Amino acid sequence: MVLKCNQIFSLSGKRPMSRKTTMQAEPCPVARALDVIGDRWSLLIVRNAFDGMGRFGDFQKDLGIAKNILSDRLHKLMEQGILEAIPATDGSAYQDYVLTAKGEALFTLIVSLRQWGEEYLFDKDEPRSRLVERQSRKEIPKMEARSGNGRKLNADNTLVLKLGT
Repeated sequence: MVLKCNQIFSLSGKRPMSRKTTMQAEPCPVARALDVIGDRWSLLIVRNAFDGMGRFGDFQKDLGIAKNILSDRLHKLMEQGILEAIPATDGSAYQDYVLTAKGEALFTLIVSLRQWGEEYLFDKDEPRSRLVERQSRKEIPKMEARSGNGRKLNADNTLVLKLGT
């Protein structure tokens, strides 16, 4: 059998997820999610939208992202229903990019990434931004997966039921 360079097989002989431009047909929810928000610019745009940023120029200035890349990511996030463009609230000719309900559902992901970064990527005394509850100004508790009865969940006590099992 001859394999072309873009054909990948695991040692088991089963073909893993293929290299293609989209993963929207994959049976794995993580793969599909990464297809939509898996690049750094998209996640940083979503993070900034949670912080109240909405103007193209503000995203561009804060992120230091090229205008063509920012335009592409904003367009993709709108196509996926994560952001929507609305007329500027100040009455100017600009538009604001705001999170949709689907975009707002990414809040726990952004918080989890932030908390993981704080724990593993900063020195203990290194200055960093903090996420706090608006009213109390207290840091929010660590995000954790929990069962219906409150038990902490992890990889050892959960199971992914793959298709056909």
